[in-house]
Amino acid sequence: MPDSTRAILAAALALVLAAVFTQPALAQSKKGRIICWKDKSGKVVGCGDKVPPEFENAATKELDRRGVTRKTTETAEEEARRKAQEAAKAQQMEVEKKRLAEQRRRDAVLLNTYANDREIDQRRDREVREVDRLLGQFQGLHKGAAARRDDARKRLAAAETARKPSDAVKDEIARAEAEMARLEKNIDAKNKEREDIVARYAETKRRYQELGGVTVQAAPTKK
Repeated sequence: MPDSTRAILAAALALVLAAVFTQPALAQSKKGRIICWKDKSGKVVGCGDKVPPEFENAATKELDRRGVTRKTTETAEEEARRKAQEAAKAQQMEVEKKRLAEQRRRDAVLLNTYANDREIDQRRDREVREVDRLLGQFQGLHKGAAARRDDARKRLAAAETARKPSDAVKDEIARAEAEMARLEKNIDAKNKEREDIVARYAETKRRYQELGGVTVQAAPTKK
């Protein structure tokens, strides 16, 4: 076969092959999109011009002819998760908004309540003195109950030595110990209340000064 004939046949074959292989690209170009679909884990498992029926409810990503993402869809699970996250974020923002509003209200009350930080110390001291007064009463009552218990114990020991134990004395001891236990709880509660008062006013004073409230220097200690 002459070289010229072979050249003509080769050129014709090339044209046919080019037409075959460019036909899908032309079809895709006309539609102008490629759709990729994902499995439940979010991994892309296929691409084409149409989503297969078994992946109709899957998440998809649509690309243009240059491969740029133009549109995405979510699975029902992804949409539910996204909406739940958005709702939680919105709720958190609302809570923070209310917290800041309440803080501003408290700050305004604080600045309007005290003329200077010394007044904060004075109110703290008044509350502490009242707690100390009640604390002293409870401690005095506890001391009296302990004395009654000790006296009853001595009398019970003497009665037992004389082989004449008394149930009345035993009851007296039990009542005194019960009263002591009750008073000890009251004493512990008042001690805790005192600590809380000191801590609360320390924080109040710190915030007052932080807000720019008037600070009065403490008077020097007299020698």
